[in-house]
Amino acid sequence: MKAAVLDDVGVPPHFGDFAEPEPGEGQVVVDVAAAAVNHLDLAKASGLVLHRAASDSVRGGVRRGRSDGPRPSRLLRRPVAPYGSWAQRTLVPETDLLDVAAGVDDATAAALGNTGLAAWLALSWRARLQPGESVLVLGATGAVGSVAVQAAKSLGASHVIAAARNPDRLQWARQHGADAAVVLAPGTDLPAAFRQAAGDHGIDVIIDPLWGEPALAAMQAATPGARHVQIGASTGATINLPATVIRSAELEILGFVVFRVPLQARRDAYRSLTERAALGEIAVDVIRLPLAKVASAWEQEQHGAHARLILTP
Repeated sequence: MKAAVLDDVGVPPHFGDFAEPEPGEGQVVVDVAAAAVNHLDLAKASGLVLHRAASDSVRGGVRRGRSDGPRPSRLLRRPVAPYGSWAQRTLVPETDLLDVAAGVDDATAAALGNTGLAAWLALSWRARLQPGESVLVLGATGAVGSVAVQAAKSLGASHVIAAARNPDRLQWARQHGADAAVVLAPGTDLPAAFRQAAGDHGIDVIIDPLWGEPALAAMQAATPGARHVQIGASTGATINLPATVIRSAELEILGFVVFRVPLQARRDAYRSLTERAALGEIAVDVIRLPLAKVASAWEQEQHGAHARLILTP
């Protein structure tokens, strides 16, 4: 079969031949219809994947039905090493297939498989968002943040604030559920900007894939009792956090990683997420590329693609 083959760490995979998967007990061979390109994939391929592996988009593959009859699309969670979802076929534990709601195309289902699921669960499972609460999404134009803005509205948030560096891309957030926007520009009094954007709604939940200065500013502007869900550190790995910031707002700081969520909760969440996508409540911009263009997809992701990159074997 054809696959994106990783011969060594630190170099892009190449399009070539790879051994056909042979299923063991409790495993199934599936045809891959679409596979997302994520920062996680690049990080793994920089030193955390097996030598000569089919590049492993562990949470972004969507299968199609095989010759035994039509079947609904399903998300592939964890291909069995050394196979990955950047291939025509792959091998997965049968228990790791998640149902995709009817009416969702394969590219959208793949794009929502990792970052979309993280955004949904950060709000619904970790933050325990309640209808009528307000949400501040940091990094709102990124892969997680753009879904989090829409998911917050879909889950019943009364007021959603989108915060990011690019004012032009923040317009997309405003068109897809954000009630207010804050540009993370140098020299801005961010706590004041967040409070102004929140108005009388306050800030009950913060979704934070950034950390650094924006995270501290968000905590300073938060409503007493707010939950700050920490899911990434693209702005900075550390901050100087005064104890009084946590005490005065009675903040809950909650770490979150999606793979630690119980499997059934992930199943239910992904089904709900794709159902909302089928209804038009959740949208993602995607760029489809054939698997043969994997080197180009790799380079685009490294330089920050403006939409989710999807490989189509």
